[in-house]
Amino acid sequence: MVKIEIIEERDDHVTVLLKETDRAFANALRRTLMCDVPKMAISKVRFELGTIDDSATGEVYESIGAIPDEVIAHRLAMIPIPTFHDEFCFLKDDPGNEGLPREEWGTPASQIIYHCSARGTPEGHLVTAGDLNVLGEEKLQIPEMYHAIPITKLFTGQYIEFYAYAVLGVGSDHSKWNPVSGVSFSSRKIATIARPGKAKELWDLELSIDKSDFKNKKLEDVKKVETLIREMHHVGDGTARIEDFADAITLEEVPGEYVFSFDTDGSMTARTAFSKGCMALSARFSNLSKQLAEDL
Repeated sequence: MVKIEIIEERDDHVTVLLKETDRAFANALRRTLMCDVPKMAISKVRFELGTIDDSATGEVYESIGAIPDEVIAHRLAMIPIPTFHDEFCFLKDDPGNEGLPREEWGTPASQIIYHCSARGTPEGHLVTAGDLNVLGEEKLQIPEMYHAIPITKLFTGQYIEFYAYAVLGVGSDHSKWNPVSGVSFSSRKIATIARPGKAKELWDLELSIDKSDFKNKKLEDVKKVETLIREMHHVGDGTARIEDFADAITLEEVPGEYVFSFDTDGSMTARTAFSKGCMALSARFSNLSKQLAEDL
């Protein structure tokens, strides 16, 4: 049974220690997080085309711009959409679609609709993710921290108006449905001071880690070892200090233990993504075991 220990956790990042496992499992979890965790993403955009007469100013606005609609649609697809797995179903599973042609699929049970309407100015109006207004619950608005994501820029006489439709999907179908980034793992390591005299070359730099962090010449704290590995680049290969430092500190891998970390795109918390990833991987192994039992 794999054991998991949380090392660091934020809304958009998590680092865990996987114990009593191997590289195959860690890599399977990595791939599952990228490919099988559902998330909301804009998959269809309806642009309103034509001209608008502003009676107040006498200006005429036309639905033209420097960026093609296809590029704008791509940018919209990459905006983090708040994802609540328990409140939405996949588009293909929506019971409200019964009897409708595929192009008309979608009800509040399977999609979120955003509306945007903006006009250009002489100095240029930057249209961003913050200009998208959800046609639904307030909690489905684009989070404020992502409001600055640029979509396009409009100048005098230009306007843009569109409706964007977000639905659930998985990363194996398209990268816009990939909720995580920077998914990586490495063997857990323990640092040992092999030559105290030479290790002074690193301590003299007065970085984050010093000899007081070591107990009986060993450093086992996961976060501190990761920091030490980065700081050893100051005295490692390619530096003028390598001859004096040499193998002053050695790193030993711990069998069966891996440091696993990733960031999210903001559509869900890192804990939610990790939980959904574990559930998807467990379901896959259960289905595989069932299939093998039937075949054998």
